[in-house]
Amino acid sequence: MSSPQPRPLALATGGLLALAVAMGIGRFVYTPILPAMAQALGLGKGQAGIIAGANFAGYLAGALIASTSALPGPRRAWLLGGLCASAATTAAMALASSVAAMSVLRFAGGLASAFVLVFASALVLERLAQAGRAGLSAVLFAGVGVGILASSGVVSSLAAWAWDWRSQWLACGLVSALVIPAVAVLVPPAGEARAAGSDAPAGPADRRLRLLIPAYGLFGAGYVVTATFLVAIVRDSAAARPLEPYVWAVVGLAVLPSIWVWNRIAARLGLYAAFALACLVEAAGVALSVTGWALGPVVGAVLLGGTFMSITALGLIAARSLAAANPRRAVALMTVAFSIGQIVGPIFAGIAFDLTGSFVVPSLAAAAALILAAGLVARLGRPLAA
Repeated sequence: MSSPQPRPLALATGGLLALAVAMGIGRFVYTPILPAMAQALGLGKGQAGIIAGANFAGYLAGALIASTSALPGPRRAWLLGGLCASAATTAAMALASSVAAMSVLRFAGGLASAFVLVFASALVLERLAQAGRAGLSAVLFAGVGVGILASSGVVSSLAAWAWDWRSQWLACGLVSALVIPAVAVLVPPAGEARAAGSDAPAGPADRRLRLLIPAYGLFGAGYVVTATFLVAIVRDSAAARPLEPYVWAVVGLAVLPSIWVWNRIAARLGLYAAFALACLVEAAGVALSVTGWALGPVVGAVLLGGTFMSITALGLIAARSLAAANPRRAVALMTVAFSIGQIVGPIFAGIAFDLTGSFVVPSLAAAAALILAAGLVARLGRPLAA
């Protein structure tokens, strides 16, 4: 007898919690903890960029492994295993002190977050589509914002109580672990036997992918500088420093409605036009964050949170539409490009800061990358049906 199907909203909520743990906390909590950690350990921005880059390298490895057909066992088992690994590596950061140890842990955490994103998206979106409730995908992707909000609240509260950065990592790992049983209940087994997707032979891919894939890589390099160093940018600005406890929470709040908003924009303007417009909006936010205007980082946080998950989703939807015969390969290539951009971005930003003493140069370079990505995608015209 087949397992009963969960209610669509409960299923979407399970996916939301999974992404909150692995992405909102496991992947992005580094940003609010970084300033205190760097100060305590004497880390330069270049070293901080290397640690961040290790996390994104792990994400690349995890996404590539998860997109193959070689993994044995059910996808749900890999999802729950990824969640456990994400919680464990987050908590273990409290025990590390060297760049090498932190890089290893962040690499493992990045790999875990990729597994969770791939398998949570596959399981939840597939079942929502079967139930005729695909619109609830916005609930799933809101999990990133929920996790950012939760981790921001934990970090800022512990900082206000004078708890150090090690306690912040440990607390975020504990919060993540406490959520995992709820995911296990809300995303039940479904009688599947294999972890990976279809082994359908590759079909001809649309040549427009040659523009979309590099644009996606430029987006990865463009968003990640602010996403990694936003709190450090605020701390380094005398005018904006009072906003430090709140600015990362603003990013999380802006993420929550963003998928729904940009889906509506895409329905009106077309998928490619929406992608290009979102890149331009994000570029404005990245640039504003380093203008010296006291509210610049807050506006930048709103524009970053309001776009980066939406651009991610729009890009993957576009890739799938352009390679309908073998979408898994197209998504893998998009992930490779995106991850390369994410790896290069924080390393470049950290080195540029160490050379110039400011995030202005790397942030403006990131904004330029986003503008170039918008230009490439704008050339694609109206999309195929999404």
